[in-house]
Amino acid sequence: MPSDYYVSHKAEILALLDEHAQAWRPFIAARYGDEFVDALLGESRAQHKALIPQIPYIGGDTNPMTRHLIRSTTSLALYKAMRARGKTAEETGKIIYDAVAESVRRLPPLPPRSPEDLEKEREQARASQQRRYPSDWVWEFVEGNGLQFDYGYDFVECATQKLYHAQGADEFLPFYCFLDFVTFRTAGWGFARTMTLAEGGEKCDFRFKKGGRTERSWPPPFVDPSRRHVPQEVKR
Repeated sequence: MPSDYYVSHKAEILALLDEHAQAWRPFIAARYGDEFVDALLGESRAQHKALIPQIPYIGGDTNPMTRHLIRSTTSLALYKAMRARGKTAEETGKIIYDAVAESVRRLPPLPPRSPEDLEKEREQARASQQRRYPSDWVWEFVEGNGLQFDYGYDFVECATQKLYHAQGADEFLPFYCFLDFVTFRTAGWGFARTMTLAEGGEKCDFRFKKGGRTERSWPPPFVDPSRRHVPQEVKR
């Protein structure tokens, strides 16, 4: 396994962190102030830089899922920096959720999957079941009937879960997974999920329905209302 794959792409991976940090910045500053955000984002970048050599290899450019694993590292770096400053997983999750929601609001919805796209995904699902890379995803493409759903995916192993567990970030993983309810935004389609590996389920059951609606929004259903702690905005 090429141990230097991510190191050789270090510049692009750090550029992704910088892009995400710009989206996080106003939401961090609103809660904690400008001085805090400058220090925090510097610490996040240092965390991300240290994390790059530790990202598990799952096939590099030959695996379309590699980009998803790389994208998950920026949120992990922010969480680690926040945790070092005594902030909670929920606080980090809310910052990232707000930033992603604002970014998505400014972009056009994703186009629907074409029949060719879906066939490629069937092939990718079959390939994942060979378990060539231990740290990779393992999943099945689920054919729908057009009534309850049109198509879906059942993930029984998750590369992001494996990475976050290795980095001691299990408590943050459900908040990261909840972002799917923002990012899976396709005009005329609804996204639903009843369980996740992050919350102890046997799988992550992604379902897509033409003409459906994506129902969930913040706060996530797994957050205990009696224990919620999301700070108020800083008064200026």
